[in-house]
Amino acid sequence: MNAYPTPHINAAPGDFAPAVLMPGDPKRARFIAENFFDGARPVNDVRGVQGYTGTYRGTPVSVMASGMGMPSIGIYAYELFRVFGVEAIFRVGSCGAMQENVHVRDVVLGQGACTDSRFAHQYRLPGTFAPLADFCLLKSAADIAGEMGLSFHVGNLLSSDLFYKDEEGVAPEDTAFARWRKMGVLAVEMESAALYMTAARAGKKALAICTVSDSLVTGESTTSAEREQSFTDMMTLALKCAVTL
Repeated sequence: MNAYPTPHINAAPGDFAPAVLMPGDPKRARFIAENFFDGARPVNDVRGVQGYTGTYRGTPVSVMASGMGMPSIGIYAYELFRVFGVEAIFRVGSCGAMQENVHVRDVVLGQGACTDSRFAHQYRLPGTFAPLADFCLLKSAADIAGEMGLSFHVGNLLSSDLFYKDEEGVAPEDTAFARWRKMGVLAVEMESAALYMTAARAGKKALAICTVSDSLVTGESTTSAEREQSFTDMMTLALKCAVTL
């Protein structure tokens, strides 16, 4: 596959840097470009999914939104890896805490990504695939997060296809949340498993760096404006990792 542009990205060879930050929200992509990049230029706006390329500390880097959910990030990650020569994608998004020790505005590095999705069925594997982050990216992010003094956690995310679950009449201890929580899953979001599987199939690298926007344990939450603009520690961490490739 070498046709430019793709159905979803109106760009040309060389428009994207080897490393791409990928928030879900197009407004967050624009915020990153405007506040962290030098010489940012737009490289995509198909369907309002904004993408930019610039430099960070002298190194080329790109940012482009993924939209919500695994089907959406699966499309964009596939095209970036397979068509535009991108080597690594860093998901920078929000997640909901599932453990008492994971607090709002903490950073979660997704070592793995459990899922209730059937995304992996396309690969026709004779078993269950475990979606994992690239170890070198994960180690680099953990080291840098420590140097930055961030409150962060490393472990399993849950990538769910469902934001609203029909569990009327289900006992609290038998909900999907309770079952995943008992397995030590740190937080829930909706994209990382598909990103990790797409990267694995393409022989590329991926890492999810998520900021806790709300807690399923305590009920604490942030506003949409705060999620768009205030998660700067996560963005800085991802960029510092991206320029080490």
